[in-house]
Amino acid sequence: MRIGVVGDTHDRMENVRRIVDLFREARVDRVVHTGDVTRPDVLERLAGLEVPVFGVFGNNDHPERERLERESLRLGMDFAPPPRSFEWLERRILVVHDPEEASLPASGGFDLLLHGHTHRHRHERHGQTLIFNPGECAGFMRGRNAVGLVDLVSLEATRLRF
Repeated sequence: MRIGVVGDTHDRMENVRRIVDLFREARVDRVVHTGDVTRPDVLERLAGLEVPVFGVFGNNDHPERERLERESLRLGMDFAPPPRSFEWLERRILVVHDPEEASLPASGGFDLLLHGHTHRHRHERHGQTLIFNPGECAGFMRGRNAVGLVDLVSLEATRLRF
């Protein structure tokens, strides 16, 4: 199972269109958004992927939170406040927006910790836990934006830059 990981889209629709294309090309099985969607239009565009979309709300989602909740429900997406945990392919996954929401010792029971908020790439192991943030995807600089792919079988993560 291949997961597309994106966060901090911050209503940059031009980049969201590119993200959808990248995830289509990568043939992701589902998408996890690590927060800071900021506007329902982003969810509408992600729905075009026609794969399940899961996510958490970020600190910049508060002004539009009610609309984001309604839109995610209307589109059949699964968004909720962080932290969230999932178990897919016998892998325990923790999703937060701000990495401070997950203490590293507490995350030890998880195989994968996904976060956003910092806009910085992070790809490291803490014990048996892979910690991954693909980094900036809402920037204006071509080639500096990125989304991620996580293969749940191998528990390997890669970045797709655009």
